[in-house]
Amino acid sequence: MSCKPISDRRRLRAAAVVGLSVLTVGSLSACNAELDGDQALGNPFSDESSATPQVPQVQVQANVRPRKPVHVDHLVKVTATQGTLDKVVVRSANGKTRVPGTLAQDGTSWQASGLLEPGMTYRIQATAQDEDGLSKQFARTFKTDDLSLDEQTYPSLVPADGDTVGVAMPVILRFDVPVEHKAAFERHLSVRTTPAQPGSWHWMSDTEVHWRPRHYWKPGTKVDVTAAINSVDAGNGVYGQEDRTSSFTIGDALRMKINLASHQMKVTRNGELLRTIPITGGKPGFTTRSGTKVIIEKFTSKRMDAATTGINPDNPEYYNLSDVKFAQRVTYSGEFLHAAPWSVGSQGYANVSHGCVGMSTSNAEWLFGQTKVGDPVEVTGSDRPMDLTNGYGDWNATWQDYRQGSALH
Repeated sequence: MSCKPISDRRRLRAAAVVGLSVLTVGSLSACNAELDGDQALGNPFSDESSATPQVPQVQVQANVRPRKPVHVDHLVKVTATQGTLDKVVVRSANGKTRVPGTLAQDGTSWQASGLLEPGMTYRIQATAQDEDGLSKQFARTFKTDDLSLDEQTYPSLVPADGDTVGVAMPVILRFDVPVEHKAAFERHLSVRTTPAQPGSWHWMSDTEVHWRPRHYWKPGTKVDVTAAINSVDAGNGVYGQEDRTSSFTIGDALRMKINLASHQMKVTRNGELLRTIPITGGKPGFTTRSGTKVIIEKFTSKRMDAATTGINPDNPEYYNLSDVKFAQRVTYSGEFLHAAPWSVGSQGYANVSHGCVGMSTSNAEWLFGQTKVGDPVEVTGSDRPMDLTNGYGDWNATWQDYRQGSALH
């Protein structure tokens, strides 16, 4: 028997198997061409999350550095590029102080409208989104310079909140550390009056600034004063220490008109004469000043020691009176309106005092009951003038000259 036919049959069978394999693979490939890769096949090894996530394109920046202390007068600003800001919050790390600010209409920036406190840590938190609506969070922490008391100036404000004062009362701001950058400070001072009345600030010194209306206040005026000088640069490394506000009222127009030549005082309220009082003024060498003075403070009883006016105890003109009744101060140098029972015989006839305006005890008591701080005392009849800084002397300058005392004029 021959083996050759058997070999041929094997070769034919092997070829058939290979052909079947090729046919099978080819058939599968044809099917796959109409499906969607592994997903369409439901391949359990596919990874849909492996696609690169979308990154927000918006960039957020702030004008403070995290490691460098910031000056307290620095205005924080947050900006966005390639997108807009949704919300910005700047507050102290302890959460007690929030810095006010405004988001621009186009959403590309946020600008602080308030300054910072010394020696404090702040945190900026912002949310922004790009043009595709993808959101991004921004946070930054920074610190402010620490300041000593010598590097801060504290304001005191007169009149006090709730006071009722006279028609000649100026608004007075005093600072315990000198202010060099007066214009910067004055831009942060405001006086609002109802009804409205024009007025001006006037710097009396580096530590004191006043505001007065052009004419005496209208009786009944409501006045609101704001000194928003906290953290404002005062110059020489000094900054404002605290904001101050006051709301007060102007009372009736009580005016005292003193004529030293005729030795008379006329007292009027809202234009009506209430009483004419005989008085005595300062004798030669102690002449009472002429001009417009303002009642500064009132005492039912006051010790008056001539040493405070520069008179030596060895001088024959020296006096030390322990109980002067119904004394009302009108100058820092020591002029008062007061009861002077020891000079009643000269009142209405002669000037015999050391510069004060004296009257009988009964008249002094009556006057004391009528007046209030801020009432004007208009003095004529002497050649010794009143000046701006000896008390509330604001009315002894013309309106034009007074306005020149503003750092912004």
